[in-house]
Amino acid sequence: MRVLFDTNVILDVLLDRQPHVGVAAKLFALVDNGRMEGLICAMTATTTYYIAAKSFGRRRAHKQVHELLTLFEVAPVDGDVLDRALDLDFTDFEDAVLHEAARSSGAAAIVTRNGQDFAHASLPVLDPRELLSAVRAPSR
Repeated sequence: MRVLFDTNVILDVLLDRQPHVGVAAKLFALVDNGRMEGLICAMTATTTYYIAAKSFGRRRAHKQVHELLTLFEVAPVDGDVLDRALDLDFTDFEDAVLHEAARSSGAAAIVTRNGQDFAHASLPVLDPRELLSAVRAPSR
């Protein structure tokens, strides 16, 4: 399964945000061991760097983003993605961009803790626990 990770799930792991880090870290492990293809949006990398640099300093931010880019594929954001995002009925433009980047990259789903922000999504939107259960469920 090819899944685009919302920034909040990435930050749960990198910032050790309780109580969310446990499930998010298990999803990272599924990506790491090849049981799931993980994607991040290009803007997730920049947001993560910014927040990590403020929290831990530039050196650690650099290391964390480098590790993210090693683990996750990047869903590009280009003019077409931005144009399509503008046409969506999303209240938050960043979420619309993430949605369109996911679609353009062939993601089967988006994982986020803010599912309500994706009410008009054309892709399945799962919270981390739902995704973990779906990946662990035996195939039929």
